[in-house]
Amino acid sequence: MLRVAFASSDRSTVNQHFGAAAGFAVYAVDGERARLVEIVEFPPAALDANEARLPARVAALAGCGAVYCLAAGASAVKQLLAAGVQPVRLDDETGIDLLLRQLSRAIRAGGIDWVDKASRRRDGDDTRFGRMLDEGWEE
Repeated sequence: MLRVAFASSDRSTVNQHFGAAAGFAVYAVDGERARLVEIVEFPPAALDANEARLPARVAALAGCGAVYCLAAGASAVKQLLAAGVQPVRLDDETGIDLLLRQLSRAIRAGGIDWVDKASRRRDGDDTRFGRMLDEGWEE
């Protein structure tokens, strides 16, 4: 199952900026179902506008393939990508249920780049060693 986080103040809609999010709803998603596995919340003091709050938010999403939010600053994007979490910026507030249905469909049939990449990584890449040989890789 793929873990995905959603920046949400009401746990039903993606409606928060990554760095200012009061919390995240974390779901485990596969091609058939989605299950809420964790609610991550931050105390109000952690909402101060400064760069120091980002590492705790990134660390809280360890194991997630992506985080959906309304916006994320360049520093947050850099830290998320370094942690293996794909930031997904939405233009408008969007219901989490709709996004979960889209993700399940993408897991089954493809069509969302980061989901396809995460699925390949999760399933293993049997061509990896052949590519290394083609590139002249040596021990």
